[in-house]
Amino acid sequence: MVMLATSTVCLTGQPASTTLKARPAEALLQLKRPLVIGHRGFSSIAPENTIASFQKAVIAGADLTELDYHLTKDGRLIVIHDSTVDRTTDARLRWNGNNFKVADYDFEKLAELEAGTWFKPPQPGLHLPELGEALDVIQKGSVTLIERKAGDAASCIKLIRDKSLLNHVVVQAFDWNYLREYHQQEPTQILAALGPPGSKNGHRLAKEEKQLNAAWCDEIRDLGARIVVWNNQVDQSAVRAAHRRDLKVFVYTIDDPEAANDLLGMGVDGIISNKPTMLWKVLASRGSD
Repeated sequence: MVMLATSTVCLTGQPASTTLKARPAEALLQLKRPLVIGHRGFSSIAPENTIASFQKAVIAGADLTELDYHLTKDGRLIVIHDSTVDRTTDARLRWNGNNFKVADYDFEKLAELEAGTWFKPPQPGLHLPELGEALDVIQKGSVTLIERKAGDAASCIKLIRDKSLLNHVVVQAFDWNYLREYHQQEPTQILAALGPPGSKNGHRLAKEEKQLNAAWCDEIRDLGARIVVWNNQVDQSAVRAAHRRDLKVFVYTIDDPEAANDLLGMGVDGIISNKPTMLWKVLASRGSD
């Protein structure tokens, strides 16, 4: 695992000895090898988006550990992927129903739920963490890739500022308006644009229109983002187009070694996987370090 705390870069044109140390997220983007990114933690062996999953991703040496957050009824940032708690908690059994929306409940009520008993094998005793709690765990040995699912930019910005984590984390979203708003309020924060969008200008996109290309890269650069995070609809020409615009390219969610190897051959800068240790094996087989 790379020790980021000692990395120095010349950001001002001065000799490295006179410049400040790069913050962890910036240092990661300057590495010469592809990044290993744990999806919702190490979610193939622990319940997604739980402290246990994040701890395992850190132990596995993930460069970045991805998570998702929503906003609760009382305005707190809670770590969960879905807009409801039905799939990844015991809410249906405990509350005798379904379609329990995160936004309809205060954090303390949601924190009562078991977040690991649905997993195979069940892992009882886990809860839905608040984003700040998750950051405290992940930042001890990794860099958090925060994905916004719901909530305003200001709430996330305030938390990151309060915890002095500007560019100690990366923030991403499928909602490019959110990214635009975030960049306006905190222009130095490293942002990542998730795609492909499902529609554009009221037009539902066909599969071929979702292919990463130079036009998408131009739009993402104009948002103020520095990273493109796409599905497997990428090719080498798209990666090169992104690099010409000083954008990094991450691809999600890749659990197959052969697919990972193909993407690395295209020159992608990071891969998001439920199996981060698999990615380390692929990198090792290619002679990367």
